[in-house]
Amino acid sequence: MNCRHDENNQSDCIHCVPIFSNLTHEEMLEVANITTAKTYDKGDMVYMEGDKGGTLFVLHTGRVKISRINASGKEQVIRVVGPGEFMGELSLFSSLPLTDNAQVLEKCTMCVVEGSKLKELMAKYASITFKFMDELSKRLEKAETLIEAINLSSVEQRLAQALISMAEGKKEVVLNITKGDLASQLGMSQETLSRKLTAFQDEGLIKLKGHKKILILDSKALEEISES
Repeated sequence: MNCRHDENNQSDCIHCVPIFSNLTHEEMLEVANITTAKTYDKGDMVYMEGDKGGTLFVLHTGRVKISRINASGKEQVIRVVGPGEFMGELSLFSSLPLTDNAQVLEKCTMCVVEGSKLKELMAKYASITFKFMDELSKRLEKAETLIEAINLSSVEQRLAQALISMAEGKKEVVLNITKGDLASQLGMSQETLSRKLTAFQDEGLIKLKGHKKILILDSKALEEISES
């Protein structure tokens, strides 16, 4: 999403978020009035599992990794949040502590929205509520699709599906997370991911360029693998 960059301007930040896109300028100012701007450095924790919720974090610039740690200490990456997206939303409707960890991947600025006041505005403006529900429904669908893929698809199928999705019809994929985080997101070890990427390259399906770029050489073959 192409957001204007003014880290001290809350209305700019809010303008970037789809759930607020149908508001008038005056209505956006109401949201801005319950919002404060904050900057985080790479590696900072925005919040951790067990923290008190009730706050909506709207990312203006940078990227944040949302993850959970299981009982054995293994990290499961849930998603990577980019500009115009938000996090901490589930705690707005529950008194339970946060269940995720949000770690900054690159320096970011965000608008921190006071949850109790936001719920008052949601009652006032139905468009915010419906947009919120729409976004949460999309996230639920993605989560269910990922769970289905991990349970029913082979490692090769999951990787092929991920490459097709990240490419978005283009011939090059630029990873915006580490291969370790990508592997976690796909439900496999980093060693397995590296081994399968090398296998795809040996088969002429892709070409690895450094640590971050992957050229798609045979998208049709990848699609056939993902659907097999």
